Amino acid sequence: MAFGAILKTSAAMLALMLLVGCEEEGRLPRNSRHYVPIPGNMISLMAEKSTTKQMPILLRAYKQESELEVWKQNTSGEYVHIKTYPMCRWSGQLGPKMREGDRQVPEGFYSITAGQLNPNSSYYLSFNVGYPNAYDKAHGRGGALIMVHGACSSAGCFSMTDEQIAEIYAITREAFAGGQKSIQLQSLPFRFSPTNLAKYRADPHMPFWKMLKEGADSFEVTKREPKVAVCASRYVFNKTAKDGGRFESTSACPPTESDAAVIEAVAAKSRADDIKVAELVEAGTRAVRRIYKDGDQHPVFRTTQYADVSVDGRTVSQSVSRVSRVDEMSRPDAVDHGPVDIPVETLKDKSKKSAAQIAASLPVEKQKTETAVASPASSVATTTTASVPVKAAATTPAASVAARTPSPVPGAQAAGAQVPAANAQAFAPAAEKPQGVPAPFYQGWLSLGAKDNKPDLVPATELEKPVPVQIPVPPKAPYRQAQSPAADKLVDAGKASRTSGDGLLSRFSALIQN
Repeated sequence: MAFGAILKTSAAMLALMLLVGCEEEGRLPRNSRHYVPIPGNMISLMAEKSTTKQMPILLRAYKQESELEVWKQNTSGEYVHIKTYPMCRWSGQLGPKMREGDRQVPEGFYSITAGQLNPNSSYYLSFNVGYPNAYDKAHGRGGALIMVHGACSSAGCFSMTDEQIAEIYAITREAFAGGQKSIQLQSLPFRFSPTNLAKYRADPHMPFWKMLKEGADSFEVTKREPKVAVCASRYVFNKTAKDGGRFESTSACPPTESDAAVIEAVAAKSRADDIKVAELVEAGTRAVRRIYKDGDQHPVFRTTQYADVSVDGRTVSQSVSRVSRVDEMSRPDAVDHGPVDIPVETLKDKSKKSAAQIAASLPVEKQKTETAVASPASSVATTTTASVPVKAAATTPAASVAARTPSPVPGAQAAGAQVPAANAQAFAPAAEKPQGVPAPFYQGWLSLGAKDNKPDLVPATELEKPVPVQIPVPPKAPYRQAQSPAADKLVDAGKASRTSGDGLLSRFSALIQN
């Protein structure tokens, strides 16, 4: 017996020594990381919000804000916000991923299955987001192995800290264990607030972003996962094919049926946002392009330190921004550089001709627009009855910063009320770039192209290269965009609001025409 006890003790000690030997720079060994349980405080938070660790989850990522949100379905079937994780690193620019090696984090709606989890990742833990999806493939976009992972190092991935990815991985693992078949990841360029939409209204990606906004709005007004399909090389949301039809990514959409209440609510929110954007533009909000050296990270990972530098032969202690708590972050020089907002001068600033006159004078092939965005109200046949509850209008559109939850939005109109179609082009002056037009305007600012190479006149929906001038690089933009007083006003969903909104949009249309 004594000899047997000695053998057991020796075996236990040997196992402990092997375990310690497998540790990697203070981290848990690779064969144990994916078994880490969800922290107790997270379990308590789930209970407070009427959900459990086995309930389905949904993920939302925002590149500009460098945030990853985790939402969980509660007992009523709606999704509730559980936690916002500051993103340690993402790479590239705002805009979709196009090809392998472009360092772009993809944008769109992606599906994650249990088979995409990687417990043996070289980046602590990871899971594949499912890029390219059907929409990406329909547009010939390439690349693969786009992950949410640890290590704070990105070449097209959503990179978190090791501690963060351990918790996120555990939450996804338990959701799959509870029976969830796939997890939806909504990867968005920024929060679709009126302020951001007004700022980036002249960005060539705006038509694509407006299409993504329709799906994001659907989630925000219903708090339920939107149905996502791809047909005619476009995303379609909350549609079901009738009579056994199928959604083919590059083929025409089959006959569909939709939930009338959801479509109506999304259209109402889109119109309210258009009115707020028009107010901001009328108040003087300038159109800009945001350029990064190579992506960004959440400000929480940055701190102010001081370094001695030489200024005119004197040693001066100057504040410098450095990364804190993350020693292995990729390309710290790009993060230190920070984003630059470059003002965009649209054609209305350069010519007295109207947009229609300029477009009519160009060849037909140069008038094609990039990914036309149809209004959800006009492109969907609403044949089924309402089955998904819609959130009622709240008293304020501003979300709680601490909770990081989306802003309340106007709910569906009263039964029988007419919902005007959302003006999808009200603030999306962007088009496919005509052949022969020189390199993008911002390349001169980044020493990537000739500064004296000025493009010819292009349609009113295209950007014109501004005259390069020497200006200092602005400081890093604040973490959240402040809402203007005009943007903080709710737009009544009734007839009075629509009447006043029509007048404002008319003045806005006249403004961009002159």
